[in-house]
Amino acid sequence: MQKNLRVAICGISGMIGTAVEQALLAQGHAVTGIGRSDLNAGKAHLQEKLKGCDALINLAGASILTRWTASAKERIYNSRIASTRSLVEAINGMEAPPADFISASAVGIYDQINVHDEFSLNYSNDFLARVCRDWEKEALRVDAQRVRLSIFRLGLVLSTRGGALKQMLLPFKLGLGGRIASGRQYFPWVHLNDVVEAIVGGVCIPRASGVYNLVAPEILTNRTFTRKMAEVLKRPAFLMVPEWALKLIFGEGASVLSTGQQVIPQRLLADGFAFRFPGLDQALEFELQKRKEK
Repeated sequence: MQKNLRVAICGISGMIGTAVEQALLAQGHAVTGIGRSDLNAGKAHLQEKLKGCDALINLAGASILTRWTASAKERIYNSRIASTRSLVEAINGMEAPPADFISASAVGIYDQINVHDEFSLNYSNDFLARVCRDWEKEALRVDAQRVRLSIFRLGLVLSTRGGALKQMLLPFKLGLGGRIASGRQYFPWVHLNDVVEAIVGGVCIPRASGVYNLVAPEILTNRTFTRKMAEVLKRPAFLMVPEWALKLIFGEGASVLSTGQQVIPQRLLADGFAFRFPGLDQALEFELQKRKEK
């Protein structure tokens, strides 16, 4: 019989953090939230918060879907790198640290040319890739002799609770949806329920460690995503958002929407992880049906 765990979550107020907390509580585990004020309070305070915890899940990070001014880029970077550094320093200094450390990263680490499983070293050279590399580098400083580290490289997380899908629903329902730029860019995505299942499973049923691509096994382009979204909503999607318009709004941050990676969740599949939503059709139909029932 599985024992009840005490799990700390950094980034507990975000869409993923909230969903992970709910899943852990539903299974009878105790959850401790770590917020910005805790990170700013110093190592001793963090160690006190983490005392007695079996696992730490690090999901902290400012939204990247914004105009990338110099200050915004600094906020995006520091919210991931500085927070992870503080957590690792606290863990490494504890007499009895959490046995498991799960830290988020993103598929933005990869280039837009190759097909990537977790063993791919074909990384991009842009800002997001640098953020991901430095983010993971900080996580890898954890004491591997005492703490098992898993890094989940996330794709675009789909849920009507928040994020990109919630923002896209209204334009599509109004018949104003459409592809982004050429639409040929790849669209690595994953449903929120599968993210929660992978993270909670990583804590409660530990199998391995290291890097995992947390994306659905279905590889598709933005053009295909747009078509499927229109079909599920039974709305036209003839429009196109040109790249120059995105750059007017987001500046350099437009690359988040106009580029993408081909990513395979090789290690999750090898571990026998069963995606609840391996295909976009099922994911969209589930989310839209759930929205109707509210």
